[in-house]
Amino acid sequence: MNLSDRIQSLRKAAGLSQEELADRIGVSRQAVSKWESEQSAPDLDKIILLSECFGVTTDYLLKGIEPAGHTAGQGLSRTAGQALYLASAAFLAIGLFAAFGGWYAEQSDSAIWGSMIVQVVGAIGYFAARMMSPVQAPAALIRLDAALALFLPVSLLVSFMLRRPAAPYPIDVVSGLLFWALYAAACALAFRAIQKKKE
Repeated sequence: MNLSDRIQSLRKAAGLSQEELADRIGVSRQAVSKWESEQSAPDLDKIILLSECFGVTTDYLLKGIEPAGHTAGQGLSRTAGQALYLASAAFLAIGLFAAFGGWYAEQSDSAIWGSMIVQVVGAIGYFAARMMSPVQAPAALIRLDAALALFLPVSLLVSFMLRRPAAPYPIDVVSGLLFWALYAAACALAFRAIQKKKE
C-alpha cells in the first residue's frame, strides 16, 4: 500500500467524501482526487494536516509504519466496530418497539420519551462506531438505522401538526396518511444523503 492508497483507505474508514476531506484540510476536491489516483502528492504541510485529520502519524502516511499496538488511528478493532454498528441498530429497534408497547399499554407521553432515550443511545453508538472503527457500516444497515431513527420523530411531528395527543404511530386514517407521506419523504431524503456521502 502506498501513500495514495493510505489516504483513500483512511478517508473511506472515516466516512468522508473527497469533498469533505478537501474542506477539512483546505484544498480542492480535485487535489484529493489527484492524491488518491497518484497524479500528484500532497505537500509536507498537507501531510501534517492529513495525519491530524485521520489521527495517524506522518510516518504511517508516508511509509506505512505504525507505532506498536496502534491501528491506523482508529480506536476499535474491526470486529468491535462491526459489533457496535449492529448494537446501534438493535438499540434503535428496541427503542421503537418499546415506544409502541409502552404507549399501547399506558397511553402516556413518558413511555414515548423513555423509549426515545434508548434510541438516542443507539444513535450515539452508531456515531461512535463511525468515528472510531476502521470499517464502515454496510449501506443497508445505515439505511435501516435511518428508517428506525426517523419513525418516532415523524410520528410525533404528525401528532403535533394535527393537534392530537403524542403517539408513536398513527392512530387514525388522517394521521396515518400524513404520517406515511412525511415518513416516506424523510426516508427518501435520508437515503439520498447517505448515497451522496458514499460517493
